[in-house]
Amino acid sequence: MRSRLLRPKSMPLNTLVNARDGSSRVVLSEPSGSYAEVSLYGGQVVSWKNERREQLLYMSTKAQMKPPKAIRGGLPICFPQFGNFGALERHGFARNRFWSFDNDPSPLPPANQQSTVDLVLKSTEDDLKIWPHSFELRVRISISPGKLTIIPRVRNTDPKAFSFMFALRNYLYVSDISEVRVEGLETLDYLDNLVRRERFTEQADAITFDGEIDRVYLNTPTKIAIIDHERKRTIELRKEGMPNAVVWNPWDKKAKSITDMGDEDYTTMLCVDSGAIETPILLKPCEEWRGRQELSIVSSSYCSGQLDPRKVLYGDH
Repeated sequence: MRSRLLRPKSMPLNTLVNARDGSSRVVLSEPSGSYAEVSLYGGQVVSWKNERREQLLYMSTKAQMKPPKAIRGGLPICFPQFGNFGALERHGFARNRFWSFDNDPSPLPPANQQSTVDLVLKSTEDDLKIWPHSFELRVRISISPGKLTIIPRVRNTDPKAFSFMFALRNYLYVSDISEVRVEGLETLDYLDNLVRRERFTEQADAITFDGEIDRVYLNTPTKIAIIDHERKRTIELRKEGMPNAVVWNPWDKKAKSITDMGDEDYTTMLCVDSGAIETPILLKPCEEWRGRQELSIVSSSYCSGQLDPRKVLYGDH
């Protein structure tokens, strides 16, 4: 049985609570009724619900919320490596660490403490043994009506320059993967992780799903649309500082080989990630990199064909 968070209806906003699985989480709320839960393990959003209490992020039915496993679902932070694009553990170690509250998030402006949390992860002696670079990784997580915003920052506190990869893995909860399409990546080149990262060019007008997919799209636009026809809902992904987009679904055979994933979970999840993967980010001492990602819910008229998709992808909202 999936653990449930003990959350009184009148609970104050931005509250630290203990879930039944023993994990510590911050609950963010905003006046329209939507809320998100952020685990201090991994600095990771583990739930995001709209004002109708509909879950927008996938969480594995077999997810483990404590070490040593990373949390399968929600919004993991991949640093300083993505996937197996390097010698470190898969997706790096940031998602396997306990994060702390960031009491000095400058130069970002002071946050609304009701709907925002600032977290920080600083390199430890154990981290330096496997990745010998001193760093500070900060993340600001905010919610507003229909929107989840994440601002990640990496500062080099080492006397020498270093390079790193970074990604926000977005496990999206969908009604039926076979009824989902992704728009905004057409005509782009991608690296296919199923074929030894061979480079191809996307030929389809939109990405649809009938089997396993694991691709890193290159030089992607700032906006990507994930259209869930059955739910009549579109999630728009906007990103800055992360030129790559990853599209992943394990499909049935691979899903059965993933120990912390239910056999049928692949039918209701899709990862569309923001990342800086193909070309690692180089930071000199004292320099800081900043990215930004917004996930927002677009009106159902987009899904019913009444709205020009180009206006969603390229217009101002």
